[in-house]
Amino acid sequence: MQKILVVDDERNIRNILDFSLGAEGYQVIAASDGNEALTLAQSEHPDLIILDVMMPQSDGFEVCRQLKKLTNTASIPVIMLTAKNSKDDRQRGQEVNADAYITKPFSPIRLIEAVQSMLGVPKG
Repeated sequence: MQKILVVDDERNIRNILDFSLGAEGYQVIAASDGNEALTLAQSEHPDLIILDVMMPQSDGFEVCRQLKKLTNTASIPVIMLTAKNSKDDRQRGQEVNADAYITKPFSPIRLIEAVQSMLGVPKG
């Protein structure tokens, strides 16, 4: 079973993602802030990380930058899931080596498709 780390300070978003991803057979672990995300990513070794940008303490851009810098987490795909939709924000996502950038509000179905594509799950 593939493991996905969901990082968002909004409980409702974590719950939606837990339900949607769980229904697709993924094991979901959750963090509510950047520091917790960094700790869990290193201890749990998820197959993919879904990361919000606007969070207390470290924002998602900084968390992604740190994840991609650490040897044991650098290869984990990161999907930024955020309400920040400007060209500058998307560019920052690229600069910190995020693998995808999806804006809120989001379609859980489209997010699942992105997850499956990144994890190499065949369609259908």
